[in-house]
Amino acid sequence: CMHEMKLIVDLMYEGGMNYMRYSISDTAEFGDYIMGPQIIGEEARMAMYDALVDIQEGRFAKNWLSENQVGRPQFNALRRQNREHLIEEVGAELRAMMPWLKKDK
Repeated sequence: CMHEMKLIVDLMYEGGMNYMRYSISDTAEFGDYIMGPQIIGEEARMAMYDALVDIQEGRFAKNWLSENQVGRPQFNALRRQNREHLIEEVGAELRAMMPWLKKDK
């Protein structure tokens, strides 16, 4: 799922939602219409709105500045948790099977 996200975002960036839907399978398009609203429903919209308000009113920035003033304990803990998340392990295994993704490091 996560590895398909880049393709979907690239298609939307290139030509908008209609172009993305034209470019994917009919099954995936149907899933977008039927399942999409179940996944990104009113609750998600409200959470996104609340996050925007926090940003616009400066609460996010204030929290980030405070976090930095005390050495980033929450940030570092969250970073560590996310680096150890199962999606990272599975993603590494999947990318290892995709030789076209390998870059000289």
